[in-house]
Amino acid sequence: MIKRTLSTLVLLSGAILLLWQFGAMAGVALLLFLAAASQHELYRMLEACGFRPLRKTGIILGLAYLLAAYLMPRFLPTAGAYQLGFDGLGLALVVIAAGGLLFSPPKARIGTIASTALGFLYVPFLLHFFIRIVDLIPGDETTGLLLAFWVVLVVKSADIGAYLTGSLIGEHKLAPSISPGKTWEGALGGILVCAGVAAGYALLFRDYFPMGLGPAAAALAAVFIGAVSIVSDLTESAFKRAANMKDSGNSIPGIGGAFDLTDSLLLAVPVAYGLLLLVV
Repeated sequence: MIKRTLSTLVLLSGAILLLWQFGAMAGVALLLFLAAASQHELYRMLEACGFRPLRKTGIILGLAYLLAAYLMPRFLPTAGAYQLGFDGLGLALVVIAAGGLLFSPPKARIGTIASTALGFLYVPFLLHFFIRIVDLIPGDETTGLLLAFWVVLVVKSADIGAYLTGSLIGEHKLAPSISPGKTWEGALGGILVCAGVAAGYALLFRDYFPMGLGPAAAALAAVFIGAVSIVSDLTESAFKRAANMKDSGNSIPGIGGAFDLTDSLLLAVPVAYGLLLLVV
């Protein structure tokens, strides 16, 4: 418990320092690294389940998609920039399908296509919503970065709150067949913690935040984001259980691998983006 909490706090502090010094480019670099590492670990899980994803192809396409999502609005600052991004998504899936048909054994082709596409859609595609949050207010990258980090803080405070609350008073299992350690008490504690953190952050940066995202609105939005982050965490637990793995890796003390770090963010980020659209 102590290692997990300390690792999370150290990583968050490091991210703050990098963003403070280098701005959005540092955020994009971190996103690229975490996306590639998480996608690699997800593919490893899928391989343990008997699939044969095109690991290199999926990761390269994922990195290209994230870079395009960041660069296109800057070099093509029109309403169609993100449409080009989604056209790129379609093209990436075609490449995955073609690769699966050409470079895998006949009996494994469908599984290869499906597993490679899953890794691409579940990690880089979902994480690209961070970039859309940064670009939410045209010409105001500072506010976008603060909003993106607000999402990270909400999700990770929900994670830490759930872990600590569940460890102290958790009794009723949330999803015993998927993750026996998670409890309803922990989930409720995590949501309450992240709502408080979200409100405090919005108050601290009230001069930068959109008027519609005051402390009360931030706390309410955090309830939804925190709840979805718990579901997202459980989804990764289901992957690990299917692959018979305890953690996706062992590179981060107390946490595991990169996928163990990003798991709760993946489904929460698009939800956060949708909620932020309502107040910007």
